Amino acid sequence: MTLRTIESLGDLAGKTVLLRCDLNVPLDGDRITDDGRVRASVPTIRKLRDAGASVVVMSHLGRPDGAPDPQFSLGPVAVRLAELLGEPVTFMPEHPERAALGDGVTLLENLRFDPREASKDAGEREAYAAELAALGDAFVSDGFGVVHRKQASVYELAKALPSAAGLLIAAELDVLDRLTANPQKPYTVVLGGSKVSDKLGVIDALLPKVDRLLIGGGMLFTFLAAEGHKIGKSLLEDSQFDTVKRYVAEAAERGVELVLPTDIVMASGFSADAQHVVARADALEDTDFGADGIGLDIGPETAAAFAEHIRTSRTVFWNGPMGVFEFPAFAAGTKAVAQALTEVDGLGVVGGGDSAAAVRALGFADDQFGHISTGGGASLEFLEGTTLPGLDVLGWQTA
Repeated sequence: MTLRTIESLGDLAGKTVLLRCDLNVPLDGDRITDDGRVRASVPTIRKLRDAGASVVVMSHLGRPDGAPDPQFSLGPVAVRLAELLGEPVTFMPEHPERAALGDGVTLLENLRFDPREASKDAGEREAYAAELAALGDAFVSDGFGVVHRKQASVYELAKALPSAAGLLIAAELDVLDRLTANPQKPYTVVLGGSKVSDKLGVIDALLPKVDRLLIGGGMLFTFLAAEGHKIGKSLLEDSQFDTVKRYVAEAAERGVELVLPTDIVMASGFSADAQHVVARADALEDTDFGADGIGLDIGPETAAAFAEHIRTSRTVFWNGPMGVFEFPAFAAGTKAVAQALTEVDGLGVVGGGDSAAAVRALGFADDQFGHISTGGGASLEFLEGTTLPGLDVLGWQTA
């Protein structure tokens, strides 16, 4: 692969580098509940600081709808970033003039407080990018989670200044390239989350490459219902019946082992303290809850089978929880998959988003896995083979 790296920017001593990170972290008031993306930004900031550059960090947080909103302020992130870096981080609530910037690390307020950041009008984005560009001498893009967006700080800014990719983007691309170009076999993909429709592209792209496809999470019920099983009040996308039947047929034709759960944890309702039982996947309504039951996790038999498939693979990509992991009673399936992924003799990748939040919430450390992606939707689009504007503008080409 080819990609402009920080080294391509030359001597950075005494220069100001604008750094686009993805610091879109979950907040509970002023408390960051998962600082994984903040920690992921630290190596590139340190590399730039070691090169003698001042660094102006930029990011979005949440969906403030193009106007200032205190609940989406990056102020708490500035505090945590300073702790991780071990040096002060100046937080700029208002858009500064360049003369107001210090010689160290500065964090600008949420870029999406300005409607031009995510405008559909290229001219508006270019105008905002020009204002940002006036603050620095070079631009480094390191927010992999936004490279699939044509936004001012991702695309136009990379054109307005000498630009390169940071360490995080380079690492993400290396891992994702290994998942798509000659992955070590056996290759297993584990998909969960709520909707089949969210995973159509990645299934289409990876089915010809994998040996096993394990289906969990809310999306499993569409597969079961398409086979004619009753699923109570579990999540369902009946518009996807033809699609999932096609996947089952294509997997059989290609010799891919498509593994569906054999047992499910059925609950009386969607709540942390709901009554629950383990039911056979082909008899989900044969419980005391009847047709009112709702599936909230894969069962223990399925969890053990999934774990064995994962442990005996050399390459594993996992995206999407197996159940409602936020409720302890329905977290066992997700925890079993996460534990197995730490035991892979090869490359085990947690595919960002809810999966990354889940492993941290369940007590796993980042370094227990081969890689935890910060990409979320961008990672899936890359695996689907979609052109990502934030990478193209950095000179990305596969070898």
